[in-house]
Amino acid sequence: MPALRRGGGRGDKSMTILEARRICEAYYAMTNPGEEDRFRVTEALDFLIHETRDPAYMVALGGIHYEQRAFDLALKYYEMAAEYDSVSALVGLGYIWYYGRTGERDYEKAFRYYDRARQLGDLQAAYKVADMYKNGYYVPRDMGKYREIIESLYPRVEYVDSVYDPLPEVYTRLAAIRAVEGRGAEALALYDKARDFLARRIQDHPFFGDLNIMKWMIGDIYRLRPFDEVDFGLYDLYFLLERPVKVGFRFEGEAHTVASVPEDGAMAVCLDGDTWFRTVDDFFRKAELGGEHITTLYEELLNFEVLRA
Repeated sequence: MPALRRGGGRGDKSMTILEARRICEAYYAMTNPGEEDRFRVTEALDFLIHETRDPAYMVALGGIHYEQRAFDLALKYYEMAAEYDSVSALVGLGYIWYYGRTGERDYEKAFRYYDRARQLGDLQAAYKVADMYKNGYYVPRDMGKYREIIESLYPRVEYVDSVYDPLPEVYTRLAAIRAVEGRGAEALALYDKARDFLARRIQDHPFFGDLNIMKWMIGDIYRLRPFDEVDFGLYDLYFLLERPVKVGFRFEGEAHTVASVPEDGAMAVCLDGDTWFRTVDDFFRKAELGGEHITTLYEELLNFEVLRA
């Protein structure tokens, strides 16, 4: 693949649309892209935006900036794409204003963006509109409306197959509803399917928002089910590492350990006795084995066991 010259982008006449698209394809095939890879794809997307005005490239570049927490830049590109009525851009803008990513929450803007995307058929926007009714953000609090929307989404995601379809988001919300109704077995069945589905999504791409969903889900599961120290896996570490513990596991025949240690009022995490992470969240975002994110390898991590409490 031709190298992208620094100083490229919109003014780089040496790049072609085909080359820029190849850079994007290569980037999205990577499981652990580095800073240089992000630089190259950012320049390529900027070039494609100015050459084609295709809102899909605007959303893609906004998404990269969002993941890197450069939310002001994400806002810029989502707003550009929203001018073309891009559903993905509308949802992205909803998230920015709902969570106050640029420093200011604006629930009215969030609701309007989410609701517009929902009217265009977006399932992600639909459950976020439901959340706003649940919490009483901009609209009056209405638990009946919340349940109605979530129940209506269940059959629409039940048989999806893309890991980026919002099955985990809908199932976890429906599971919480079932738990409140006293239907614990149904709730756990929904949580278990959501966890497996979400693990495959994170394996493909470790987005911080999905890791947060996984953490919250694990907590909800173990409020309904006792922890089984004989049969557990990678994401159960969200539960185990909340207290001092040492866990062993194997990867490609090699033994590894992960331990949580109290430090400054939180739990620091140590991988293999020499690689430290400030928190459990930091561990899941950054831990690697053999140059790959630990979340990418989760199906290959075997024989988890508690070694010492």
